[in-house]
Amino acid sequence: MNFDNLKPSTKADVRGKRVLVRADLNVPTKDGRVTDATRLERVAAGIKDLADRGARVVVISHFGRPKGAPSAEFSLKPVADKLSEILGRPAKFVGDCVGADAEAASNALATGDIAVFENLRFHKGEEKNDADFAKALARSGDIYVSEAFSAAHRAHASTEGITHLLPSYAGPLMMEEISALRSSVEEPKRPTAAVVGGAKVSTKIPVLTNLSAKVDKLIIGGGMANTFLLAQGVEIGKSLAEPDMTATALEIMHAAKERSCEIVLPKDLVVAAKFEAGAPSKVVPTLEAPADQMILDVGPEAVKHYIDVMSHCRTLLWNGPLGAFEIDPFGNGTFALARAAAELTKAGKLTSVAGGGDTVAALNAAGVTADFSYVSTAGGAFLEWLEGRELPGVVALTRG
Repeated sequence: MNFDNLKPSTKADVRGKRVLVRADLNVPTKDGRVTDATRLERVAAGIKDLADRGARVVVISHFGRPKGAPSAEFSLKPVADKLSEILGRPAKFVGDCVGADAEAASNALATGDIAVFENLRFHKGEEKNDADFAKALARSGDIYVSEAFSAAHRAHASTEGITHLLPSYAGPLMMEEISALRSSVEEPKRPTAAVVGGAKVSTKIPVLTNLSAKVDKLIIGGGMANTFLLAQGVEIGKSLAEPDMTATALEIMHAAKERSCEIVLPKDLVVAAKFEAGAPSKVVPTLEAPADQMILDVGPEAVKHYIDVMSHCRTLLWNGPLGAFEIDPFGNGTFALARAAAELTKAGKLTSVAGGGDTVAALNAAGVTADFSYVSTAGGAFLEWLEGRELPGVVALTRG
């Protein structure tokens, strides 16, 4: 991708123009109320900026999986109401995203006005990247701005198809995400470390393979670490692991060694007989995991080692927890490392970039999200970037 071709929306002349903003308003709701407005809060600043510069703003987004037909359960109306509240100004809700009503609503907007169109996925053409649907969307805009990095791994009408029809720009959130990932994966300050956790090696093979060619230290945590230990002949008791992936783990370790990337595994472990809150647990050396217990976190010596590794690096990329952080006391390793990373970041010694649903939840639980250099809420798109894949919604913005 030629990132030099990215055009930031902050430099676009938007006064009086209808600006179609592809946002990600796919937020959790319950009983018609938004339960986590993080994504809305993040996108609000860019929308306000466009409106303040005289744009006639039309926000488009998907919401859930309504299977290509209208559904009250997946209406964006309550989300639009919450966004309006966050914006501190009215955001007119329009009951469709294409057709006569949508076009009339966009044409009726005055400078500085904001509208939110109904769920893109009420139309099958969205996910099929249908050319006619993209044209129907484009009729409501003069300029296109992508703010949905989290949907950029999908070649849909609103993320890829429309860029062939309207002058296309990257919004501030999109620019932030791309900049953060480029600075941590493609052009990092060295030495670099990556923390990759999670339950299964099988879901992270492309991530581990790609990162082992790019970073200097690769810290492996979670259930994945158990599979790597098992591959080396270490007894792991009743721990979660994938015995059929041990050969793959050894291949990853061999490839990493050839690329001068050190795979870092725990020196000690926290084990328990049961995976439940308050279960009696103990710390054991990695080679002494009891046969009747399971590994649920890394131990204090492992954390000390990881912090030492991290303190000698200038860039940290984090995806996935070190242990079963959702249940006390098995989050201690993750939280301790997260706090250490936050302190190094605040001291100006480390650039720290994290992403993935469990990772964000763990950093929130540790109280350090705001102290990391950048925390992505993008999920699948974040992972695909870590895998080294080109994202259609980003490639579309870099066409010359």
